[in-house]
Amino acid sequence: MSTFHYVCPRQQIQPNQPQTFEVDDRFVVLVEIDGQVHCIEDMCTHDGGTLGDGQLDGSCLVCPRHGAKFDVRNGKAMCMPATEDTPSHTVKIDDGKIYVALSQ
Repeated sequence: MSTFHYVCPRQQIQPNQPQTFEVDDRFVVLVEIDGQVHCIEDMCTHDGGTLGDGQLDGSCLVCPRHGAKFDVRNGKAMCMPATEDTPSHTVKIDDGKIYVALSQ
């Protein structure tokens, strides 16, 4: 069974504005796209850099270091230099609060 961790109030996440949070000793990025909040690991699988300062390109977060793109809806690596997906995490919104269940 998944354990959900409180992250922030729902209104704190604005459309197309990635935000980084620490959840249970891990860093994650939350992004709202088309009214849905998504969560991926704050880690580029190319070199371990952070993604939270990257720009959003459609549904992809672009790594600010070398330009790798990750789909925030599922963590899929979309272009070189990244060849491995970054973990995607389950988001639950309850009573105006965002909770995340971390994947392994």
